[in-house]
Amino acid sequence: MSFTITEAKRLVIKVGSSSLTTVDGGISVQALNRLVDACQKLRSRGTEIVLVSSGAIAAGLAPLRLDRRPQDLAAQQAAAAVGQGQLLAHYSRAFGHHGAEVGQVLLTVEDLIRRATYVNALRALEKLLALGVVPLINENDAVATAEIRFGDNDRLAALTANLIHADGLILLSDVDALYDGPPSAGGSPIAQVARTEDLNGVTLGPRGRAGIGTGGMVTKVEAAQIVTAHGIPARLTSAANAERLFAGEEVGTLFLPRGKRRGARSAWLAHLAHTKGRITIDHGAVSAVAERRRSLLAAGITEVTGSFEAGDVVEISSPDGEVRARGVSSFSAAEVQIMRGKKTAELAQELGEDYQRPVIHTDDMVRVEVAA
Repeated sequence: MSFTITEAKRLVIKVGSSSLTTVDGGISVQALNRLVDACQKLRSRGTEIVLVSSGAIAAGLAPLRLDRRPQDLAAQQAAAAVGQGQLLAHYSRAFGHHGAEVGQVLLTVEDLIRRATYVNALRALEKLLALGVVPLINENDAVATAEIRFGDNDRLAALTANLIHADGLILLSDVDALYDGPPSAGGSPIAQVARTEDLNGVTLGPRGRAGIGTGGMVTKVEAAQIVTAHGIPARLTSAANAERLFAGEEVGTLFLPRGKRRGARSAWLAHLAHTKGRITIDHGAVSAVAERRRSLLAAGITEVTGSFEAGDVVEISSPDGEVRARGVSSFSAAEVQIMRGKKTAELAQELGEDYQRPVIHTDDMVRVEVAA
């Protein structure tokens, strides 16, 4: 299976800070203009694009007279608050030369996993695209906390691709492809990744370039794995190769899709959510939950471990300890402990009608693939 850029109707394109900045950390207007010119060639062929762009913190360094990316969170947030406006102005001017409008959408990963906010995000993005606007997405670094440190624009791009049912995810950085080892030590570029096993023995290196980016190759590969597991191909290459890539050349590394298309929330549950506990279920419940895709009822629960509250993500495991699903619990660990093994009628009689609900609804659950 191949991924033909020129035939794509909708793409999410993510560009990293290192591809847009100068040596001293400021925005490279020349690099940004080249990227926009390449993107516009895609748009002129009828391809809708959503641009996920890093660079807000880097853009804020010079105005704040900072010679390097600050280490403390408050200073990073201040740089982002100043730099985001400058970054948007650069994009607005560059796309404006082509008669295109840019619409800024600031998100955090949480915006794409909470039911109400991800629906609103989808509506906003769909309307912008329908109006011919280029959505410019960035992590909301001025208010983000832990996310700001872990290259979440790569993951944010992956979740966005799932959210809008993109035909592909393009990851642009300062490296032209994924290598099987350090290029300086004789590593070779990898043209295609079809299975997770293809990455065995591949050295991904540290996260980010010192002083500028935060993601590095690790989070780019993670982002590619998120979308491919949900039926969307990804291609990783350098921003310098964007024009060749968008013209249809086979450059960089292609990650082939492996799974079925699902939404951003399912992608988050499967790959990114931090689990707070585990619920062990009996064989009958395994069949219902994992195979027939039913909600998890209290009657099938045999054991509860960990400390979690209602709304936290937990693992669901079979009697032999194999994780079969992950989901958002409707009740706390203490409540589930009391509810386990009881039928719906018993719960209503002993605890009240509110406890008749599933412990985890099927809409709040993602099933985990089991090795053959």
